[in-house]
Amino acid sequence: MKNEEEFKKALRNKEVPLLVIDQKWHRLFAIHGKTQQIVNLENNVNDLLKKQANLKKNHKNLKKVKNQLMKDIVDNMVSSMNENDYDVKDKILTDNKRLIEEINEKLEECEDQLIELPKKISRANEELMIYSMSYCYDKMHVNSSEAEMLANKIKELRVELKKNIIKKQNRDINNREIYSYMHDILGHDIIDLFDLHDDYEETNESK
Repeated sequence: MKNEEEFKKALRNKEVPLLVIDQKWHRLFAIHGKTQQIVNLENNVNDLLKKQANLKKNHKNLKKVKNQLMKDIVDNMVSSMNENDYDVKDKILTDNKRLIEEINEKLEECEDQLIELPKKISRANEELMIYSMSYCYDKMHVNSSEAEMLANKIKELRVELKKNIIKKQNRDINNREIYSYMHDILGHDIIDLFDLHDDYEETNESK
């Protein structure tokens, strides 16, 4: 029986595919299904992937908003101003700068998480792989035992089949001998007398 450390050691320097999107991995559980532990670990990887996708989307949207705010600042700076709209534009400029600072903080936080997430996904995926290896180890041994048992049953059935074939042949031979003997004495009347089918005589005479 292998333990977790042995599986971890075997995975060193190995490139493990992202299991949740690997159809070959999913097919490993086609017969017996996934254990609850594997389902939980799979969900954990999926949750991390969803979080990564959402962060990338948020990061893209934040940059888009930031670029628009910066464009607005430039537009306000180069546009003609008079004393009447100076205060309004100054307020817009101040608000835009404040929003850009807030966005920069969110972008930094988002980027920090995006740096860490691949490591978390890799660790979660490796943990899922280790439990998958343990599952496969157990299933292969169970399958081997069941296959051996089934092979023995098949062997027994083949022996039984051969015996039954021989028994059937013996019964057919015995019937032909009985029919032949009685036919020699009774002739065609044996069909009705022994409650035989009409084609019985033709079948036996052709053998």
